[in-house]
Amino acid sequence: MKRFLLPFLILALTISVYPYQAGGEDAMHMIENIHWLGHDTFKIIGEKIIFTDPFKLKKRDTADIILITHEHYDHCSPDDIKKIQGTGTVIVAPPDCAVKLSGNVRTVKPGDKITISGIDIEAVPAYNTNKKFHTKDKNWVGYIFTVNGERIYLAGDTDYISEMKTFKADMALLPVSGTYVMTAEEAINAALDIKPEVAIPMHYNSIVGTEKDALRFAEGLKGKIEVKILREE
Repeated sequence: MKRFLLPFLILALTISVYPYQAGGEDAMHMIENIHWLGHDTFKIIGEKIIFTDPFKLKKRDTADIILITHEHYDHCSPDDIKKIQGTGTVIVAPPDCAVKLSGNVRTVKPGDKITISGIDIEAVPAYNTNKKFHTKDKNWVGYIFTVNGERIYLAGDTDYISEMKTFKADMALLPVSGTYVMTAEEAINAALDIKPEVAIPMHYNSIVGTEKDALRFAEGLKGKIEVKILREE
């Protein structure tokens, strides 16, 4: 009987030392439903189809929800929004972007929380700390929204800011190109503050930045946070 007891003791110790982390595996599985369309544009498929900051879209589609972070042309592009706007599409945007759009538009500022078609959405601060492209007084935003039980943080155009220490997200979509937003090194610090299961770099290979920025970001988080560099679709 004793010879059968030892394997069970080893198994019990293994389970206690290496607990099952459902969140991490769920976040990794969720990556299959996240499509990077370039710059800060993502198509996220879950209970609803969500697009973020549509810009230079290659084809038409239909979004259930469109999240706009701020009014700059490469984030709030009315022509691109029309390519994915159906009769039931809800657009979430800051007021200065909303005035450029038509249809069902919900305005938000940092700190706002809304629920659209069962999707919980939080607007969080996004601003520059050492440059003047995205000043805090504009009340532009990033978003934390829940899809398939996973909290996804879309940073928008922002620097590494103190509020990130309070953000709770399973996945973080972070700009890495510098110039107008965080550098790769600053994005590494942001990810370490937020502690997502998975981080995805964005805001490169378009107006500024290259894949080298994404690779530096991934290298800096090796062994700390899983980084997935998505192929642009």
